[in-house]
Amino acid sequence: MSDQPAGAKLNKAREILSSLQRVAVAFSGGVDSTFVLKLAVETLGSENVLALTGKSPSIAATELEEARRLAADIGVEQMVIETREFDDPNYLANPTNRCYFCKTELYDRAATILASRGLRTMVNGTNADDLGDFRPGLAAAAEHSVRSPCAEAGLTKAEIRVLSAEMGLSTHDKPASPCLSSRVQYGEAITPEKLRMIERAEALLHKLGFRECRVRHHNKLARIEVPLDRIGELAETKVRTRLEAELREIGYQYVTLDLSGFRSGSMNEVIAFGERQDGRPPVMKGRV
Repeated sequence: MSDQPAGAKLNKAREILSSLQRVAVAFSGGVDSTFVLKLAVETLGSENVLALTGKSPSIAATELEEARRLAADIGVEQMVIETREFDDPNYLANPTNRCYFCKTELYDRAATILASRGLRTMVNGTNADDLGDFRPGLAAAAEHSVRSPCAEAGLTKAEIRVLSAEMGLSTHDKPASPCLSSRVQYGEAITPEKLRMIERAEALLHKLGFRECRVRHHNKLARIEVPLDRIGELAETKVRTRLEAELREIGYQYVTLDLSGFRSGSMNEVIAFGERQDGRPPVMKGRV
């Protein structure tokens, strides 16, 4: 599938959606789910598509607002459902498979909505690249018979970005923005208070002009990731002084800059070194 041109893969994704007739799209407003939502509306008609967006403390307010705007622009009905993963101690413990519990909660709630709306299937934005990554949420999707048109058609992230630009979608160059809980080190309990700290810290970086960034939460330490070619900007006295002062005001005792730069999923780097699935601290192997 990977050797086929993007156009052929796009046609395959359309065929998959067409066969499903009426769908709900797990819609976050990110690059992939926006692409799938647009493709579903074009293929099936807006009357046969429902955008389902989860709302919880792990979702930044700006991301929720963006998802609402995008759904309106695409011209499809959107339903925002409040998920309750924070009632699940398995999720709060923040094990390496945390995403499994979050997605299970979303898909459980979605199942009731699908049944009441006469929708046949739920689809998500999983792409072909995701299949080779550590993504516990994929197991939850499989258990709930959620389909992934892009992954099934072999569409990669890069191809989805190109096709999104051709479709006129503003998300074609949007940086990845997973849930705020993904910034908290595995084994450290998830709380709404910690997520608000992360949200405020990343909002500050956005104000400073860093569109692509992460603030990784390690107890009282904030580990900042920005693209390698922009690390020097954070070391400038004016920026560094403001950043340190405001992050301390937010609640961080220590502020550090990751010299490896921005990379998606950097919290997963510990998994290969003995991270536990039960949420307890990792046993590091071969790294000090």
